[in-house]
Amino acid sequence: MPYEVTRTTLPGMTHFPPPAEELRLLDAELRQLDARRAQLLTRRAWLVFALQRTQQPPPVALSPATPPRPETAAPSVQNVLLVLGGVLLTLAAAVFTLVSWGHMGIAGRALVLGAVTLAALAGPALLLKRGLRSTAESVAGLGLALTVLDAYALHEAALTGTDGTGYAAAASAVLAVIWSAYGLLPATAALRLPLPSALAAAQFPLLLWALAADAGPYVITAALLMTAGLDVVAALRVTAGSVRITAVVGAYGMGGWGVLAAGWLSLTADGPGAAARAGGLLLLAAGIALGAAWRGPGTRHPLGLAIASGLLTVGASGGVVARSGLPSEWAVPSYLVCGIALLAAVRAGRLPDAIRRGFAWASGVVQALALLWTLPVVTVVLLGPAGWVGRVWSGAPSDARTAVTVEAPWPADSAAAPAVLVAVAAVLALAVRTERWRARARLGALGLLWATALLLPAVLGIPYVAGMSVLGVMTAAGLYVRRTTVPAARLIALVLALVTSVSLALTALASQTATLVVLSVLVALLAAASWRASAAPVTAPAALVYAAALASATGAAADWPPAGTALLVLAVPASAALLAARLGEHRATVPVEIVGAVTGLLAVGLAATDPPLLALVLALCGVITAGTALRPGRRPVGYAATALFVLASWVRLAAWDVGTPEAYTLPVTVPALLVGALRRRRDPRASSWTAYGPGLAATLLPSLVAAWADPHWTRPLLLGTAALLVTLLGARHHLQAPLVLGGSVLALVTLHELAPYVVQVTGALPRWAPPALAGLLLLALGATYEQRIRDVRRVREVLGRMN
Repeated sequence: MPYEVTRTTLPGMTHFPPPAEELRLLDAELRQLDARRAQLLTRRAWLVFALQRTQQPPPVALSPATPPRPETAAPSVQNVLLVLGGVLLTLAAAVFTLVSWGHMGIAGRALVLGAVTLAALAGPALLLKRGLRSTAESVAGLGLALTVLDAYALHEAALTGTDGTGYAAAASAVLAVIWSAYGLLPATAALRLPLPSALAAAQFPLLLWALAADAGPYVITAALLMTAGLDVVAALRVTAGSVRITAVVGAYGMGGWGVLAAGWLSLTADGPGAAARAGGLLLLAAGIALGAAWRGPGTRHPLGLAIASGLLTVGASGGVVARSGLPSEWAVPSYLVCGIALLAAVRAGRLPDAIRRGFAWASGVVQALALLWTLPVVTVVLLGPAGWVGRVWSGAPSDARTAVTVEAPWPADSAAAPAVLVAVAAVLALAVRTERWRARARLGALGLLWATALLLPAVLGIPYVAGMSVLGVMTAAGLYVRRTTVPAARLIALVLALVTSVSLALTALASQTATLVVLSVLVALLAAASWRASAAPVTAPAALVYAAALASATGAAADWPPAGTALLVLAVPASAALLAARLGEHRATVPVEIVGAVTGLLAVGLAATDPPLLALVLALCGVITAGTALRPGRRPVGYAATALFVLASWVRLAAWDVGTPEAYTLPVTVPALLVGALRRRRDPRASSWTAYGPGLAATLLPSLVAAWADPHWTRPLLLGTAALLVTLLGARHHLQAPLVLGGSVLALVTLHELAPYVVQVTGALPRWAPPALAGLLLLALGATYEQRIRDVRRVREVLGRMN
């Protein structure tokens, strides 16, 4: 077909139905689709339900024939039965031996007990061949218990004359050998019970032999330590787990008792000989612990054993040195020297790492205990001067020791405390070489040297003035060291300087001259240190505190009354305010302001006994506070300034014996109303209750209370006139607070003034008149109830539209 023919004939061959017919066809198709969709959704719901039913497990009916679930496994039941059987047989054998022994002859007794023992000891071999291991263990335990009964029976039958303790020692040794041999036999080597039992029996022979021989405490202690040494050897050489556990328990138990006994003997030794014998025992214990630690893979705690060995070595050597003729106060330094020597030996010798670290820890423990010994002396020197607070200016003491022992006694044997502090400081400064701990160790050494310098004046008993001079030099040195570049060192130096300054100030309270001089020096030192910005947050407030104390002390030295001294103290908050304004946003600003506020409260407290001076102090505090409020970030302080001015005026009025309340309230009302007017001018949407309510209530309410109690007419007239003016102003400017407050006060004043006449008229009326008037009033109110409601709503709407 030519192209032109197709182009002209195809439009005529295409059929397009009319719109109505096409719309009908579309609706029919949509209905068919909806029906098919509903059919598919129904089928889907049925399939989901069927799947849910098939996934649920069917209920299982409990059949009576179903056996119950066992609560205990068969091996557990077997072990319980075997243990109970062995215990019962052992008890039966013991009862037979102890009770029924006397009813048989010597041959029968030996035959029965020997036969039972041999049978019990031979039974485990047969049971092991049949694979009954647990039963064999139970029967073996019975056999071992029977051997103990055999030993007891032998003593009761044939060896009654022998010493019981000595026989027990020999019996325990023989039983240990027999049980060991029994546990090592090829037929019974698989048993776990004989060897640990033999080791447990071996704990007693040496101790019991020492007790049987009436040996002294040194021999008994040596027996304990030797037993512990044998336990250590067994723990290191034996591979069986149960035997090693028994050996470790025995080593710690017997060794612990031996160490405690040896330590007590060393501490209570009364001479070099006794101390040497106790030291030998301690060295024996140290050697045992060191041997156990050296064989590291064989022990689980080599570090702890090394620490114990080091401590025991120090205890032994230190005890001998301390009892070699030295004074009693040098006992602790003797132990300290031995501890430091142990640290030197660690650095010089070639020891395993665990032992080296253990010895280092042991040396550190000794040094820490030595420092703990000096703590009572340091506490007395630091806190003792606080006793002068209750004895201010009672007289300068004779020396520095008397200055610190005001309420507490001087600790005995404390002359060597500075030597201990210096020795530990030297160790920290020289012995610690690791990068991680070097800086901290040097800071610790600095603190210990400071404590030494603090103790020396009291320990040496130098004169009182010289002791205070030492404290002053320490304070200045601490503030100077504060200039170092190490942050931690700066902090430590600053703290030490402040603590020393507090101790110096308390010590100076004993003398008036010393107090004034010391406080002046401290103010100068701390003020000079405050020029450095990093120290100002601490030193500037401290300088202000000492300045307040100096002002108080100056007033007291001049015999001024406390109220007069308050004016001197006010110089401190004034200086604080000026300094805070100069500092600006510095970190020291807030601490300085806080100290200034506290010293201001101190001035107010000092002036509380003199109302005129109290008013002056409050006014000056208000001036200082107002000056602070001028700074941009301290605007809210203006409220405190206003309160101070008001309090000053009230105190002044009270000093003048002014009893009129308006004299107290009007100075508050007028500024409050002015502030409220300014606020309303800046923010017209501000509520009248916020702007004018407090000011109006400050005068109207106290005056109303006074007017009700005033028999004259002047106050009610003036108050009523003022309330009327307030009400008219509130109505004129549509302000809710003046209208409500003024109207209420005016109504109450009017009621108070008309009350006598109302009472007089009520008394003149007959008795039936008040009820009748009340009834008429109720009728009138009832008749016009709806109108009254509308009037009330209208008034409420009018008041609601007012601000």
